[in-house]
Amino acid sequence: MKEAVELIVRNLVREGEAVDVREVERDRSTSVIEVRVAQGDVGKLIGRQGRTVKALRSLLYAAGQKKGRRYVLEIIE
Repeated sequence: MKEAVELIVRNLVREGEAVDVREVERDRSTSVIEVRVAQGDVGKLIGRQGRTVKALRSLLYAAGQKKGRRYVLEIIE
């Protein structure tokens, strides 16, 4: 899942090389995906009224349902 999120985020932002994605396992069924981007790209990742980040979270939710896991997306500034 980490690789898929990283691919999507790199293509959304201007400074793709500054993208850092980490997957931290909270417990057996929950993983937190932390995304760090350049300061100027945070707004681009969030999108207008949060639409872009909401779409990413929806994708993670759907993938998690298929795998029987819960994924939480966090944007770290």
